[in-house]
Order: sequence, then structure tokens, then C-alpha cells
Amino acid sequence: MNESLKRSDRLVTVFGGSGFLGRHVVRALAEQGWRILVATRRPDLAFHLQPLGGVGQIHAVQANLRYPDSIAAALRKADAVVNLVGILRPSGAQSFDAVHRLGARNLALAAREAGIESLVQVSAIGADPSSPSLYARSKAAGEQAVREAMPGAVILRPSVVFGPEDQFFNRFAAMARIMPALPLIGGGLSKLQPVYAGDVATVVALALDGRVEPGTTYELGGPEVRSLREVMAFILAVTERKRLLLPIPFGLAKLIGGATEIAMKLSFGLFPETFALTRDQVELLRRDNVVSAEASAEGRTLRGLGIAPESFETLVPTYLVRYRKFGQFTERSA
Repeated sequence: MNESLKRSDRLVTVFGGSGFLGRHVVRALAEQGWRILVATRRPDLAFHLQPLGGVGQIHAVQANLRYPDSIAAALRKADAVVNLVGILRPSGAQSFDAVHRLGARNLALAAREAGIESLVQVSAIGADPSSPSLYARSKAAGEQAVREAMPGAVILRPSVVFGPEDQFFNRFAAMARIMPALPLIGGGLSKLQPVYAGDVATVVALALDGRVEPGTTYELGGPEVRSLREVMAFILAVTERKRLLLPIPFGLAKLIGGATEIAMKLSFGLFPETFALTRDQVELLRRDNVVSAEASAEGRTLRGLGIAPESFETLVPTYLVRYRKFGQFTERSA
């Protein structure tokens, strides 16, 4: 019998499945034959996921990690759960603590109560209780809360995640369209190790299939480690834009971030997302965002799991060409 048919009766609830990374995770799980409930605050924004599976294989349900009753309803009859919920900056009741710590805690407790043994928590490289960034501290607190409730949970820490709908490469390519310079916060010296969304999704599927070590934290990065300056130069080369790379000291960047935060609040949501910057995001860039030597030595990486990571230098140009001034089918430069 086909393997996917054997497991077609198994149900996984994916929280945050309607987002950028979510569509890759849902696709990977659908290919493995899972029935999937996509738990999201706005089920109407998850309809685009249904074609990723067979008829009736993928459904959206309303749930919010801040409300335990909605979590319990979304986990009813589930065999496994994946938590992809995360925010880059707080907004209203969606604070870092509420989403990353309390939300993860609520979900892990509900999963334990429901008798679910398989939980995958997607965190982030840089999660650290001593980090100067509130984002990173809240991610670490979420990991700890999950571990306390479900010691066998698998935690994944990806670096910057890329793919056609990402908010990293696309964002800076969009900025280069209209700005004379791209900012290099802290001089652009911070190291990044961008990882393909499809590779992260593959690890999620492996974890639910019992093919990774339970209770382990994996750090996921791509094959290239590049400085922020090198990444910006790469984006300009791919989009054929000639722009100044402008170093901005951390202190000045925090002042700009503070001013931007005020502008975002006063604009009632009209401030352009492309130019959004917060002081906490500046703090994140003080540390490199790469796989640790310990994770590499212990095999807690993509290569350690037998996965050859996709290169951003190969894949990103396939979707950034649309940002070229004269289109993707011309050799003229901006």
C-alpha cells in the first residue's frame, strides 16, 4: 500500500499555517499523507492552502494562542501539532510575551492535556534568555515553556528564512526600487545563514514522522554564511540596481527605530511596511544569526539530518528578477 494512504487517517494541527513558512510546511505534510487542520486567527486567509493537498485533506479552523479554549477545540482528535506562530514586532494585544511565551505554553499544555505526544515548536536562531533583544528573549522563554510541558517536543531554530514570499530579500529589493541607499545597520558586519523555507518544512515533516531525536533542539541554516553587507550587495546585483550601501551605527539605528515606531503608531497602520524598523530589530543585529559550532558538532543541523540545504544564491534570483528596473528579460541596468 502507498505510504501516504497508510497515514491518511492521521491528523495534524498546524498553528500559524497560513503564513509564509506555513504554506511550505502544509505542502510537505500533505505530500506525506497527513490530514491537516490549519489553525489561524483568520481562517479566510488560509483558503489558498487547500490546492496543496487532495480533496478534503486541508481545512482551516479559527484559533488564537491567547485563548486556551480555541486551542483545545483545534486540537480535538489531532495526533500531532506544529507551532509556527511568531511575530517580528508587537501590535496591540499581540505582544512578544503573549505570542512567543504564553502562546507556546498554552499550546504545549493543551497538547499534553489532549494526549498528543508529537509537537514541533519552530523558534529562531538567536533565542537566548540573556539577549538584549526582547524578541530573542521571548523566543527562549517559549522554548522553555514548551520543554516544561512536553519534554519530548522537537524545537527548530531556523536562521533567516527565504523563499518566493519572504519578507527579507523581497523587502530590501523593494527598498532598492525607490531609495538611493540601503542601510547597513552596525556597518553590515552581522553574519547571516539564510535557510530555505522548504528545507525547514522537510525537517518538520521528518519530526512528525519520528525520524529526528525527540526532545532535541535543531539549528537550521543554509550552506552560505554571509555578512549583511554581502547580502545587500547580492540583492543589488540580482536586481541590477546601483545603490549606495550606507553604514549606520547601532546607536543611530536605534534612534531611527524609535522614531519609526512612533510614526507607525501615529499613522494608524498607514506607515509602509517596507520601511518599518524597531529598536528591538536593531538589537537583534548585534549578534550573528548562524548555526552554532555545538549544533554542527552534534549533528543538530540540516546536514546532520541528511538534508543538503538549498543555496539562497541559487534560488533567490529566480524571484528577485521582477525587481529589475526594466523587467526580467533585459540586460539593461538601473
